Amino acid sequence: MGVWTRLGRLELLVVSDGPIRFDAGAMFGVTPRVLWEPLAGPLDEQHRLTAGLNCLLVRAAGKLVLVETGVGSKRGSRSPAGAGLEETGRLLAELAREGIAPADVDIVVNTHLHFDHAGGNTRLEDGRPVPTFPRARYFVPRAEWEEAQRPNERTRATYLRENFEPLDDAGLVELVDGPAEIAPGVRMVPAPGHTAGHYLVELESDGELGIYLGEVAQHPLMLERVAWLSAFDVLPLVNLETKKKVIEKALERRALLIAVHAPYPGLGRLLLEEGRRRWQPLSPAGDG
Repeated sequence: MGVWTRLGRLELLVVSDGPIRFDAGAMFGVTPRVLWEPLAGPLDEQHRLTAGLNCLLVRAAGKLVLVETGVGSKRGSRSPAGAGLEETGRLLAELAREGIAPADVDIVVNTHLHFDHAGGNTRLEDGRPVPTFPRARYFVPRAEWEEAQRPNERTRATYLRENFEPLDDAGLVELVDGPAEIAPGVRMVPAPGHTAGHYLVELESDGELGIYLGEVAQHPLMLERVAWLSAFDVLPLVNLETKKKVIEKALERRALLIAVHAPYPGLGRLLLEEGRRRWQPLSPAGDG
């Protein structure tokens, strides 16, 4: 079952597309293994770390906004070598348990178009990919869309055209430039670094702030230790500057954070204790 919580007048539902396994060395990039391994959690026999695929449904002024779609269910789709996808593809079943059908979703937000964030944009019907959420407008950062159309040797393995071209063919894509409020209290904000066109999503209601981080930090440890950056970041030093700004705002506003790759449900706050940042996971019931 999904995890519901509230942020002011916004209703939030965290739903999982299932756990995914990433190569742990790639996750933590150039950070020495001796530093991250004691803190990161258990690894499997292939040296992979189990991570979340935490998608977010927001009920805002009668609209249903889905942030991220996970890996999806197109088992024939390509994926980067070594990523463990065996337990992914659960999003639609999790939504159905909450009584939400694909046609109920009004807006889908892609923070970026990597396979593990946008794979559920489409599903297979008679062997071809079609939009999963047929009534929704799919909001995508313009710079990200353009990058995905021209992948290079570094990026082409994670930009899978079957995840986004059918949306364009169906006329469902809305390209976003700069900050944009896409529903009351739901705002897309540029957060470059993981990719040049990467965005995060801010949620604001009744003075409360929530931030869906996207890939600003692939692991909560990277919020505590700002210099720790992932090898998956295309522009790591740009992401460093983005992350510092997000951390400052999160601390100042005591923001509710939703971390896509943290253990489910990925809800937490960043605290400052004796000059050190600490990630505080929140219980499903609230602030914990």
